[in-house]
Amino acid sequence: MLDLSVINAMFPPDLPEPADWERRFGPRVLPAGAEVTRFAPSPTGHLHIGGLYTAAVARALAHQSGGVFVLRVEDTDRSRQVAGAAEEFGRLLGAFGLAPDEGGVDGDGAWGPYLQSERRDVYLSHVRALLRQDRAYPCFCDKDRLARSAREQRAGRSPLGYYGRWAPCRTLAPAEAARRLAAGEPYVVRFRCPYEFPGRVRFADRIRSSVTLQDNGNDIVLLKSSQDELPLPTYHFAHVVDDHLMRVSLVVRGEEWLSSTPVHLQLHTALGFEPPAYAHLAPLMKAEGPSRRKLSKRKDPEASVDYYLAAGYPPAAVQHYLRGLANIRLMDVPTAEALAAPVRTDGMRPSGPLLDLPKLHSLSREFIASLTPGELYAQLLAWARDHDPELGSVLARHEELALAALAVGRPEGAPARKDLDRWSCFRDRYGFFFTELFGSPPAADDDRYGGLDPELVRRIAAGFAREAAGAGTPEEWYGALRELAVRHGHAPDTAAWRREPGRWAGPPRQVANVVRVALTGATRSPDLFAVARVLGPDEVLRRLGAVAG
Repeated sequence: MLDLSVINAMFPPDLPEPADWERRFGPRVLPAGAEVTRFAPSPTGHLHIGGLYTAAVARALAHQSGGVFVLRVEDTDRSRQVAGAAEEFGRLLGAFGLAPDEGGVDGDGAWGPYLQSERRDVYLSHVRALLRQDRAYPCFCDKDRLARSAREQRAGRSPLGYYGRWAPCRTLAPAEAARRLAAGEPYVVRFRCPYEFPGRVRFADRIRSSVTLQDNGNDIVLLKSSQDELPLPTYHFAHVVDDHLMRVSLVVRGEEWLSSTPVHLQLHTALGFEPPAYAHLAPLMKAEGPSRRKLSKRKDPEASVDYYLAAGYPPAAVQHYLRGLANIRLMDVPTAEALAAPVRTDGMRPSGPLLDLPKLHSLSREFIASLTPGELYAQLLAWARDHDPELGSVLARHEELALAALAVGRPEGAPARKDLDRWSCFRDRYGFFFTELFGSPPAADDDRYGGLDPELVRRIAAGFAREAAGAGTPEEWYGALRELAVRHGHAPDTAAWRREPGRWAGPPRQVANVVRVALTGATRSPDLFAVARVLGPDEVLRRLGAVAG
């Protein structure tokens, strides 16, 4: 083992001891059974929907137990960082109603800071402690030496890693190591794995019950190159120290970390820590023909959390959907009930849940329909201000018109029309109510008029503009439509058209469609009379007049 004076010289002279950090980050005072969970993303790219799923499950498990949900940013891999990604995590969690109780880039909390790059001294104290116990050692092997070892291992079909005869610094004489340190040779600090020939390790998983894996036999790197201006720890080491000192009791993470659990358990033991419980979530899947595959960041736009923000899925509906992916029993209950129900790890499947956007659309549609017009307007406006500024400006200026439009076809106290499953659909379904968004109606030769002669379209528009101007009731309005249809050779009603199709130029719906397209720009719309009442007589006449020419 290295002399203590040599070890101490490797670190700042005023570096605290691990016991100092234990006192600073003391145990949390929480109810019995309360879980402390964390979401610990790395700022190496945009947030994946699988990350949001992990955060939703971790947060639910903490809150339903009376515990704490922490956001920790694991930014020790400086070479792969994406600018602004660390700041985005807190914003995106908040946007979907999953804000942490503590943590994030600027997060408050007695167990912070919550960026690993700001906790360097914490890790150095624990690296030094392992060196003092001979549970770690400096390694001077350069990239060429490591590459040569990897080639030899591949040629001999041996596991890749730093162990056995491919770990020359593990058995380096202390005097020789001290000499090389004094000479300023670059080094990393490696963990001294307790097993030369590892067996198998069994551990509990909240989702998968008992798991048995090959134990770790590799001397992993704990502290990166001493040549770095500020050497930082590796992920494996930093997250173990942080989970302990932040008093995390349950680690919820993706299945891809399952194979790393043996080394994490070894590190907990070496540091004298009680390891947390683990729950490894299966990855989200996508249907591709008759088979399934993992959702891909590169191939699937719906893999990005930004996709859901831009589309305008209500946060509550997204939370409901994510909980339903975890526990299928929650998928088909009302959103309010699903958000109040506990998420159970014993209800999670070890196989990956299928990301089914039509199901999300259904949940979102039901949730939007459950809102009062005022609630719907407020949520729509908040989304539009961030993602469709033109729509946001129009909605802010015309709140009364927006509320009237949203109430069309919805009698007092009746459920809303279920034609919105995302806020981004509002323009297409309701934008025609607003003159600034609608503009001019389609010209008389537009295909939406059903192939009618443009001159006939103009005459219908002009005639209805005259006859419907004074219509004050639905009966008067539709009566004027029937009279106009007969005047232009069309049947007065569908029954007459079906009895004698040869007598008429067409069914009455062709005439009604001219009015519908002139007023809404679409061949389908809510009740025409209700639409006209919201638009007002002046706007109705303007649109019909524009088609009449």
